[in-house]
Order: sequence, then structure tokens, then C-alpha cells
Amino acid sequence: MDAAEIDAGRERWQRRYDAARKRDADFTTLSGNQVEPVYGPPPGTSYPGFERIGWPGEFPYTRGLYPTGYRGRTWTIRQFAGFGNARQTNERYKMILAAGGGGLSVAFDMPTLMGRDSDDAFSLGEVGHCGVAIDSAADMDVLFEGIPLQDVTTSMTISGPAVPVFCMYLVAAERQGADLGKLDGTLQTDIFKEYIAQKEWLFAPEPHLRLIGDLMEYCAAEIPKYKPLSVSGYHIREAGATAAQELAYTLADGFGYVELGLSRGLDVNQFAPGLSFFFDSHIDFFEEIAKFRAARRIWARHLREEYGATSEKALWLKFHTQTAGVSLTAQQPVNNVVRTAVEALAAVLGGTNSLHTNALDETLALPTDESAEIALRTQQVLMEETGVVNVADPLGGSWYVEALTDRIEAEAEEIFQRIRELGHDGSITAGILRGIEDGWFTANIAEAAFTYQQALEKNEKRIVGVNAHTGTVAKELEILRVSHEVEVDQRRVLEERKQRRDPVRVKSALDELVAVARTERNMIPAMLEAARAEATLGEICDALRGEWGVYREPARF
Repeated sequence: MDAAEIDAGRERWQRRYDAARKRDADFTTLSGNQVEPVYGPPPGTSYPGFERIGWPGEFPYTRGLYPTGYRGRTWTIRQFAGFGNARQTNERYKMILAAGGGGLSVAFDMPTLMGRDSDDAFSLGEVGHCGVAIDSAADMDVLFEGIPLQDVTTSMTISGPAVPVFCMYLVAAERQGADLGKLDGTLQTDIFKEYIAQKEWLFAPEPHLRLIGDLMEYCAAEIPKYKPLSVSGYHIREAGATAAQELAYTLADGFGYVELGLSRGLDVNQFAPGLSFFFDSHIDFFEEIAKFRAARRIWARHLREEYGATSEKALWLKFHTQTAGVSLTAQQPVNNVVRTAVEALAAVLGGTNSLHTNALDETLALPTDESAEIALRTQQVLMEETGVVNVADPLGGSWYVEALTDRIEAEAEEIFQRIRELGHDGSITAGILRGIEDGWFTANIAEAAFTYQQALEKNEKRIVGVNAHTGTVAKELEILRVSHEVEVDQRRVLEERKQRRDPVRVKSALDELVAVARTERNMIPAMLEAARAEATLGEICDALRGEWGVYREPARF
């Protein structure tokens, strides 16, 4: 790019920066030196390929979505939490908010993630252990008691039964007197990544996509600020994928949901801003920064050139980041504080919009109050003390970071092409479905995981406390243990609720839900009515299992 074009871009950026709202904060170094809000080539100089880097707030958004960077608004501190019953988790949420957390992120237990009630035989021994148990809208009432949902952004990490859980959340907001049209938050909903990596599905892909399409339509019409889909690469990376695989598989899933919205006749400029993303921030510092920068650039280009998006917000890739759970070690777990801080810094330098930092004990158990506070304080130290919020994309123009960004982008483009070739019609959706059916994604992830494990065993890759520097004076940690009484009490409360509700209303609502499932009508209103009637999650999911069957992954060797 020649000097005149670069200088014109700088002037455009300056006008937008001057017009934007900035935080009332000190943007100087620790020594008191003023720093510029962004840095680029010196005025009057050319820079080959600068159109791929650009200025913050301008296409292709490599350097961030906003001209102000974090000077306008810092990332949202959104700590992922959930354990035991709704009352216990409500107390943890209030602690997080009181300590400075900016949003809530709900972790559900395994029965809830699989659409099972706490009294289901499949739930035995699992209630409340890896997240909070939610059986009906009444549990949602307790989960958010004293927390006004209209004023707090809420993320819910659940995919298979995401839509009925979302309906229960809406019912809880109704009971608080909230204006549902003003709710803001994110529902994961991403079923593609379940077949690719996490394996928490209920039905075959097509019924799940039907529900997701209905949810996209409903939110676009009724709850415009709410993001009905958080396309998740986190679980893909945790399963063993490389950075490029995580990026490519995740964005391909996102393109599949764009194709779903277009197939429903929705305007891409209206629904695309409701798609958000969820990435892993792993331990290779610069590779992760490059991955995040490449993600924004790829998304913007494909949405504009392939899917016809014209509005700026439709081109924006907004994403949440969680530090890498798979990088945490049971050996010398205090070292996990350092790993989490480095991974969080990579996410911030990559321009994340919100962030969860893992606790040091999460490889052993759910976080204690103390370890959860340390994880929260890690973000606050980064935000308040390090100066990383003062300059937008401070590593932009680094030869190393730009080369890594270009390389990861090129690898991702090669993977997109292979996915298209898998399909029968050249679409991303057809390729994803064929890749799921053939085990293509899982085979590639398994190969990447195996390659890394071999490198560890050969000591080519090193993990402190595991295959390097293994001596320690550390004592055993006190960990959080979820009592069996949680399951006993949850089952008792569930039985009492079933006795108190109107069985005729519940049966009528479930019958109507199945009737709507047999038509092309949107299923969200019928599901909402079932949630209002206190139909349980298991009852709603079982009604649909009876209609759609269950999905069994084909055996592969």
C-alpha cells in the first residue's frame, strides 16, 4: 500500500477516534509518559500489504473492531461458574459481581447438558458436579434471584438442549418483570461443534438445525440484542486440535449458521450480528494472538465477499475467550496461575471482547471461592496495572506476529476448501455434515492430539511440573467437593414441584410442542409455554426424542 493510502486511512481512523466515546482514564505508562492510541507506519511512508493490517475499526478488522480499542471500553470480565444447586451458584454469582465481574456465564451439570432431569436414572451420581443442575424454570428463578436479568449480560454454555434452557431463562426474566426485548447475552447453541468435538447432542443434526433456525428467527424479531449462537472453537481446541484447525473448524461452523439463516430468508445484515464466537487461548503466546487477529480478518472478508453482508456490524467477529483448561496441570497446580495469566494476556492482545480466566484448581475439581477470586483478580491486574488497555493492537506491524497471522489464515483457507470439497453442492454446510458423518473432523483432531502427545513423551515439548522441573515443595490443595446431599435435595425439590404444578397444563403444553414440531411453524412460542407450565427439561427433551429419535455416532476404527 502506498503512502497516500496509508495516510488517508490514518486520517479516517483519527476522525472516528475523535468522535468516539473514551473512558475517563489515565493513558500513560507507569513512568508517566503519554502513549498514542494506535501506532502505524510513519506518515509519508509506504508499507507493502498494509491493506491486510489496516487501522482499528476498519475493514478487514485485523487490528480490532473499534477505533478506540480498549480506550473506549475494556473487555467484559465474564467468569464461567456453576456447581451444585441453583442456590449455591446464585451465591457464587453474587460474589463474582460484587468483586467486579461484568457479566455472568452459566456452567451446567452433565444431566442438564444432556437434556436429562436430576431424577433420571442416567443422572445418578452426576447432579451438580460439573455445573449447576437446572430441571425447570423454577430453578432458573433461584439461579438469578436478586440479579436483575434486564441489567446483566448472561452467557449460557449449553448446546444440545440450549433452546428449552433458553426458554426457561426467558420465563425467569418474565417473572422478574423484565422487558424481554431488552435482554442481552449469549446462548452457545452450537451443535456442529458437539458432533466435531464435545459429543453432547440429543438428536441427529437436522432437528437440531431446525431448532437453531427457529431460535435465530425468534431472537431477530423479539430480542434483537440477544445473541442466539456462540460458535465455539474452545471445545475443538481442548479436544486436541491445532490453532489453525480450531480457527478453521470454528469459522466454518459459523459460515454454516450463516447459510442456515439465509435459507430461512433472514437478512444477513440483521442476523449476522447475533452470531458471536468462543475461542480457546492456549499457552503459545504469539500463535494465539495471531489466531485472534486472523479470525477477524477471515470472517469479515467471507461475510462480505461470499454472503453479501454490507453493514459493518455484520462483518464484525465478536468473540469471548477462555484460557485453556487443557493446559492446566494437576502436578504443581499453583503454576496454573502463571499459565492462565499468560493466556489471558494473549487474548487481550488479540482483542477479545470478553474473557474467562480458569482457576488454578480446575484440573482437580470445581474452583473454590479463593481460587475463583484469584482467577478474577488475574484479569483485573491485567486491566488496571499493565497498560495493555492503552493502545489498540500494540503488536500490529510486528514482523513475527504479522507473519504468523498470515500463515494461520492461509492454513484456515486450505481447510475451508477441503470442507467444501467434502460436500455434494460446494456449500460449507454440506461439507460439515459430510465431515461429521465420515468422522473427518474427529480423525484430524485425533491425529493432531497424538502428534502433540508424542512430542511431550519425547521431551520435544515441555510442561513444567510434568516432564520438566518436577521437584516441588508445594502442599496438596484443598479442593471443592460437591456433596451427595446436593443430588438428594435436588431430586426431592423436583418431586415436590411436580406435585404442585397443574398436570393438565403440562400435558397440553407438551402435546402442543410435539404438534408444532410436525409443522414448519416456529417452535419457540410452544416451548416457552411448556416452560411456563413448569414442564421439566427432561420432559421437553423426551417429547422431542419421541418425535425425532436420538443420534448415535457411527462406530469407527
